[in-house]
Amino acid sequence: MAIYKGFRFPIEFDEAFGQGLVMVGEVSPDNEYQSREDRSSGRPARQRVDEVTGKRQWKVTVTDPDEVKAKRASFEITLLADVQPVPTTSEVLPGMRPIELEGLTAEPKVAGQGEFKYQSYTFRATGFKAAAASGASKSGRASGSAESTPKAA
Repeated sequence: MAIYKGFRFPIEFDEAFGQGLVMVGEVSPDNEYQSREDRSSGRPARQRVDEVTGKRQWKVTVTDPDEVKAKRASFEITLLADVQPVPTTSEVLPGMRPIELEGLTAEPKVAGQGEFKYQSYTFRATGFKAAAASGASKSGRASGSAESTPKAA
């Protein structure tokens, strides 16, 4: 069985992020690169569209509290939706809110430079899960790998 480059593996949120994620900042459009000439001529920025689903791409910066390496703890997740997804949880600190994602996929990639390369993932989701009404803790979640390298057993 061959798995082609760019394959997106569906993954449960709890398996990928054992302690959940903290969203930092706001959801913003994932715009294409705009050259200096385009900006000076007043051309509007174009939002990227996912080639697989045909949906608009939005980006959000998150922090994984389960990641042990500080440089890999914060990263961007791409949200695929026709309209801008809105988080369903309230802020716990200014600009920070715990989130859960639905429709999560992981695409393996190589990250790093030179001899310091490592296995990483590009995460995409379709939106935010509804906030839990009971406010239950996430301590019952299974431990899983974070954005970058798999954890050692």
